[in-house]
Amino acid sequence: MIVDRPVRGIALMFGFCLVAPMGDAVAKLLSDTPLGEVLLVRFFIQSLILFPLIWISKRHWRIPAGLMGLVVLRTVLHMLGIATMFTGLQYLPLADAVAIAFVCPFILLLLGRIFLQEAIGPHRLGACAVGFLGTLMVVQPSFVDVGLPALWPVATAVIFALFVLITRKVAKATDPLGLQAVSGVVACVLLIPILGVGQNWQVDALQLPAPTQQQWGLLLSIGILGTLAHLLMTWSLRYAPSATLAPMQYLEIPIATLIGWLVFNQFPNTLAGLGIMVTMAAGLYAVWRERQVSLTQPAEA
Repeated sequence: MIVDRPVRGIALMFGFCLVAPMGDAVAKLLSDTPLGEVLLVRFFIQSLILFPLIWISKRHWRIPAGLMGLVVLRTVLHMLGIATMFTGLQYLPLADAVAIAFVCPFILLLLGRIFLQEAIGPHRLGACAVGFLGTLMVVQPSFVDVGLPALWPVATAVIFALFVLITRKVAKATDPLGLQAVSGVVACVLLIPILGVGQNWQVDALQLPAPTQQQWGLLLSIGILGTLAHLLMTWSLRYAPSATLAPMQYLEIPIATLIGWLVFNQFPNTLAGLGIMVTMAAGLYAVWRERQVSLTQPAEA
């Protein structure tokens, strides 16, 4: 039995908030690399790192037969989420893309109400509305500059909300590291024939050109950072409850802003900056409200 150690859990979540936007920054640096190549290396490295960890720790990695279909669907959603974010980063500043994708918690609340009949009262519904408003404030200047590609992170948010819903279904019956390791293998198995077809049909995004030495370094980095981010989040939840850690996830936005400024010399304009603050405030309120409801009357919101 693992005893709660909130300080350790918070430290691990802070590590996630540092590593995740670093991975997004590397993805932005790889914008000239075909998407299919990025995905294949990303998930291959995930399996390469996790299976030895599972073997050393003697963890259970096999997926129950009845859940394999959901695991495959979860993996497809994971790939699509990374693909849409990768595409959005080709057009948007890092901070804007990350902030827009943070509409995901609000979409998740709504999807939970629709598909899982989870309670969502006027307070949390209001937080969703304000959060969406903040996201629109971030999208608007980017939409003026680049048009429809500014909406790619919104697609990322929808996809990852569905990803989280499915993860809730399979998490209780699977080991988290085993699930991610198997997902890495499933992703590679799905990607290899798709990339083969892409080669024959000359689809630019599915080509496999020989990476340069610099691209190899970035490709290895994105695989390592993506896997490490997942491990940090998983381990943080072992030592502290999600209610304690959820507010910390919003640190990812200012950290992404700082990285975007340092690496790409990009900084949100005034409207986008205000939108980021509104989105963060609405998200933190939703987290606070969730905690209050759980401590008092679960039926009310």
